[in-house]
Amino acid sequence: MRYIERILQPGERVLYTGTLHWVIYVPAFVLMAVAVVLLLAGGMLFPPAIAAAVLFALLALGSFFRAWFKRWTTEIDATDRRIVYKCGFIRRHTVEMNMDKVESVDVDQSVLGRMLNYGDITIRGTGETLEPLRYIGAPLAFRNYVTAR
Repeated sequence: MRYIERILQPGERVLYTGTLHWVIYVPAFVLMAVAVVLLLAGGMLFPPAIAAAVLFALLALGSFFRAWFKRWTTEIDATDRRIVYKCGFIRRHTVEMNMDKVESVDVDQSVLGRMLNYGDITIRGTGETLEPLRYIGAPLAFRNYVTAR
C-alpha cells in the first residue's frame, strides 16, 4: 500500500501522483556502456581490460539498483487539501504542505529537461519552503494540479 493511501483524511482525494524521471538511470547506462567498450575493444588487446569491464559492470548494476530503489521509494502527490512528498524506505523523510499555504510552485528545467520532460520543483509557502524536488517527471503537469485549484 502506498504511503499516501495510508494517510488520506476522510473525504480527501488524490489529484495527481508524480514520479522521478527515468533520467536518474543515466549514470548506470554510462557505466554499462564503458564496460561494454572495455570488453569489446580492450578484451583482445589488453587482458586486464576484462577485469576493468567486470568492475564497471558491477558499478553499473549498483548504480542501477540505487536509482531504481530511489524511484521506487519516492512518492510525490497532490491531493485536494495538501502536497505530500515522501522518500526513503527504512529511514523515511516526509514533507507535507497544506494547499492553502502554497504561494507559488517554481519549475526549473534545463534544455535537456524540457526535451525529456523532467525538472526540479520548488514549492514556496507562507513561512516555509520545501526543498527542491529534483528530477521530477512532468513537472509542469504537477504545477498545474497544485496551482489550478
